[in-house]
Amino acid sequence: MMKVMLVENEELILQGIRNILDWEALGLKVVHMAHDGQEALDMWEKEPVHIVVTDISMPVMDGLTLLRKIREKEEQVRFIILTGYDEFAYAREAIRLEVENYILKPINEEELERQLKETVQKIEEMNKKNISYIDEKTRWMHFLNGKAEPEEYGQYAKMLQLQPKEGDYHAAVMKWSTEGLKEKGITDVIVELRKREGLKIVHLPPDSLLMILAEDGGEEQAMEYFSELQNKIESDFNVTTFIGMGPPFQRIDQLPEVYRAAKKLQKYLMIEGYGSCISQRQIQNRKTEAVSMDEARLRRHILKKEKEEAVDYAEDLFINNIRKDASISSLYQIAVKMAMLIQEIKREYQLESGRFHDLPELIETIFSAEDIRGIKTVFVSEIAEIIECMHEADSQYTPVVRQIISEVQHNYREDMNLKTLAYKYHMNASYLGQIFQKEVGCSFAQYLSNTKNGIAKDLILNTNMKINDIAREVGYPDTSYFYRKFKQCYGVSPASLREMKKY
Repeated sequence: MMKVMLVENEELILQGIRNILDWEALGLKVVHMAHDGQEALDMWEKEPVHIVVTDISMPVMDGLTLLRKIREKEEQVRFIILTGYDEFAYAREAIRLEVENYILKPINEEELERQLKETVQKIEEMNKKNISYIDEKTRWMHFLNGKAEPEEYGQYAKMLQLQPKEGDYHAAVMKWSTEGLKEKGITDVIVELRKREGLKIVHLPPDSLLMILAEDGGEEQAMEYFSELQNKIESDFNVTTFIGMGPPFQRIDQLPEVYRAAKKLQKYLMIEGYGSCISQRQIQNRKTEAVSMDEARLRRHILKKEKEEAVDYAEDLFINNIRKDASISSLYQIAVKMAMLIQEIKREYQLESGRFHDLPELIETIFSAEDIRGIKTVFVSEIAEIIECMHEADSQYTPVVRQIISEVQHNYREDMNLKTLAYKYHMNASYLGQIFQKEVGCSFAQYLSNTKNGIAKDLILNTNMKINDIAREVGYPDTSYFYRKFKQCYGVSPASLREMKKY
């Protein structure tokens, strides 16, 4: 049953509208009755409705303002305007805002019922179109993800009007910026693109299009075509886009692979930014050496509580040092390294976990971010919070604890324990353990494990050593034990971290 809101500042008229119709017989339910636009808007935000029947002239907020504010939130809500003002200006504004009808007071019961029935019918038609639209997109994603059967290929070729030919087709995925964009804006773009001869369009919600250029020509001509198209979209519709073009193809069965290649290029939006158009050939020679991070420098700034220097370094790294010739994998490697370094420092100093993102959250942010600034912002915030937290819990190690920490840093490969160290420094092992726990914030065994795992992490990210060799290098002869301790420390296995490096 569709929901209705009645809005009228005069209580008598409001109750009259409520009682003159059998709402249930119309398949409707009146869930809100408001006396002005602001009250109606507050009610709508708590429980949205399908149809709003409202007066125009009301205190606090008039009916047309209410209409505009609700339409900003939900374009499919239908409005019926009631007013005693028989003025063309009001009617014209109501029509511009796509009001279902404009009914003069006193209200004619039969006219209101007729308009409500037509409105219900229109909403049902819109819902059917939406279902059809969703079904179509689901079919396309089924095909593009390589799940269609070979006997189905002909259907998709027919929909795109693609036939095998000697020349090449060129496919690209266009993603648009949703910032400040209304649905009507991208609808206008799609309508315009579908008018272009030789260009086939598939809308892939929520924010991209698959474009297939059927005209003959090489890759350079296709790139030029998509670049010019991008410029026109921005100038004519004020919509900023990013386009990634896959390799050329000749047959419909090759399109899913081409789509995946073009889709993968969308990750380069992080480096290139909106307004860019790139191809697979352009990025194939980019190398991971194009970006580097001085971990020792950043760690030093953080541990010395040099907030300004640490934040400046992170901002400079992500904003100024990411060159256009960098590969996306190099950017991800740097971001993962920074996330691991931050996690290591938090564990080492036993900082309050509730104040920070944990490692899985940081990594999720890295791989879901749309641009470099999104990654930069979360790291700058995290670093600043760590330094603030370290200031709050500032403490100086006693000489014996500094000696033990130095011993661990230099001899972590050895089978050391607190008992042998206590003997070496002529102290009671239990007492030494209490001092270490109090000053460092974790047990000696945990500190040793964190140190080993930190060095292992660096070897995983910065070398091609086998995991088994890395385990032995840091003093874990049993690889399965190393896996368990590493995952306890970082929340991911050594193999998973190595895969992140390859991403």
